[in-house]
Amino acid sequence: MVDFQKVPSPCYVLDEELLEQNLAIIDNVRAATGAEIIVALKACAMWRIFPELARHSDGATASSAAEARLVYEKYGRPAHTYAPVYTDRNIEEILRCSDHITFNSIDQFERFGPMAILRGISCGLRINPEYSPVETDLYNPCVPGSRLGIPAEALTDLPDGIEGLHFHVLCESRPHHLRLALEAVEERFGRFLDRIKWLNMGGGHLMTHAEYDCDELIELLNAFKARHPHLRLILEPGSAFTWRTGYLVSTVEDIVENGGVHTAMLDVSFACHMPDCLEMPYKPAIIGAHDPMDGEKRWRMGGNSCLAGDYYGDWAFDHELKRGERIVFEDMIHYTMVKTTMFNGVAHPSIAIAHRNGEIEMVREFGYEDFRDRMS
Repeated sequence: MVDFQKVPSPCYVLDEELLEQNLAIIDNVRAATGAEIIVALKACAMWRIFPELARHSDGATASSAAEARLVYEKYGRPAHTYAPVYTDRNIEEILRCSDHITFNSIDQFERFGPMAILRGISCGLRINPEYSPVETDLYNPCVPGSRLGIPAEALTDLPDGIEGLHFHVLCESRPHHLRLALEAVEERFGRFLDRIKWLNMGGGHLMTHAEYDCDELIELLNAFKARHPHLRLILEPGSAFTWRTGYLVSTVEDIVENGGVHTAMLDVSFACHMPDCLEMPYKPAIIGAHDPMDGEKRWRMGGNSCLAGDYYGDWAFDHELKRGERIVFEDMIHYTMVKTTMFNGVAHPSIAIAHRNGEIEMVREFGYEDFRDRMS
């Protein structure tokens, strides 16, 4: 167990042992299917762990010039890159750092594809199979009128130079959701599958979740591969690599009671450090806390920005909270550090790694200069 008293507050803490458990699961799927599993940086761009991720993956995927450069420089290989739109300002950097590039529209491919092909980069198109299990519209790429991907009726033929197709319709999903997605792809785009070299199934494959059936995923991928043996199959999960591998450590700095509501005022912010809690929304787990039962005292967690809605609740504890107490949020590595902001000048939490031998390695600490330089 990580000794949370050894780290500063606030601080993101990655548990090395938990990361290794996830990587073993991913390695098993890779070995059993031959599918390429690459890391999506949009979920976790903590490049300090790239050497470890690189040993247990087949590369990394980028969504911007900055991510592509980070993959190229810190992952040690070119990126698989997809962005909703490329521009004259960023395309050269993206092409320099990529060996696969997916375009969101035919117009984008016609504009930039010849430049990529000239450099030997494999080009693909993002398609919209018009199926997604995602219920929250903010995260659903297949809502009516979606700007993401080409629907079947708009793709009458494959342009010359296209070697792959890419779809991304899942989010923390299970194998049966992928099965339905592949059925939609085969139904709407099957006429193209014998004309391409690779099929990228995007992210959202939460294969490291305790309730995820990896055997079902392996069976599904192998069956699809048997139907299309010439295709390279690519999955690019983000959350799966760092799912439940770490924490956000915070401290109770004050206790506020108004209108019968008890709020523990923390040195972290939901708006700045855990925005998905407000956007999704979802309620994170806190070590030592549970959902309140009838009659139990309820505690709201209050963030340290001035945003009125920067809070979440409720939780119950087996004791009265007090100032100076550590509050440790679970599963706070993926889609947290990459989404932090400095709204209000609120400082980023520090970043640390808890090694299996019990040692704590401080990777990064932030201060005034980080805020000043971002605002200049």
